[in-house]
Amino acid sequence: MKGMRFVLAGALAAFALAAAGCGGDDEATDGNTETITETTDTTETTPSSGTVLKGTVGPGFDISMTTADGGELGTIPPGSYVLEVEDLASIHNFHLTGPDGGDVSTSVEEEGTQSFDVDFTPGTYTFVCDPHASTMSGSFEVSG
Repeated sequence: MKGMRFVLAGALAAFALAAAGCGGDDEATDGNTETITETTDTTETTPSSGTVLKGTVGPGFDISMTTADGGELGTIPPGSYVLEVEDLASIHNFHLTGPDGGDVSTSVEEEGTQSFDVDFTPGTYTFVCDPHASTMSGSFEVSG
């Protein structure tokens, strides 16, 4: 019987040590907790200040100006833009003019892509192929 008590006492001691080791914290705390909060900055952007616009002329008797993703231009806000013009025929050019005296164009003889930095102010802007202005033209508005 004595042996049994000794085994039982040893088992209880081992259990007590194991229970004391679980769920405890070895480091002292001062009661302060730290909360980390992550925030996401959401900024609404408008199509200005370096936004790319696309101009295309040729290869047939087509001329157009669109947003960078090919969408209709419609009315845009004033600001700084990059106009990328793709001239697909040596018989055409792309000529953009506006109310602020802005005037950019490609040459008739050259084909390829050219980029222009343009600053749009409120008003109506027109784009034409100079040799075929009566049939190849378009316009868009810059809102105030």
